[in-house]
Amino acid sequence: MSWAKRSVTAVLTAVVAASVAACTAEGNGADDAASCVYQVTYDGRTYQDVANAEFTVGSKLGAATKPPCDDTGGQDEEPATTETAYAVAGVSPKVAIAVGDSPDNVQFVAVYSGNELPPEVKELITSPW
Repeated sequence: MSWAKRSVTAVLTAVVAASVAACTAEGNGADDAASCVYQVTYDGRTYQDVANAEFTVGSKLGAATKPPCDDTGGQDEEPATTETAYAVAGVSPKVAIAVGDSPDNVQFVAVYSGNELPPEVKELITSPW
């Protein structure tokens, strides 16, 4: 396996591990809270956060919904919210979009197939170091 493939595999493994860890509670105290994975739905698809992606924001697509976060068993549940979805240059919105308040303040999200990112998204991931 080439160095580049090992690097991409390591980054993807770290992203998946971080996603799993984000869904679990931390600490033992009553005030400690878990945090939900950043997910949005747009056009019937669910997208999750992707770290270390270099991308260019395209045109406005419409509204994406961030589902409610219930990481505390029903106490202090965050309500669902909507944010603006933007296209990502060179990538189909069926694969990835950018979501945020404005084109200058967005988060890159992609549709996962199991634990795998689409090849178009893998090409946008840069080394975190």
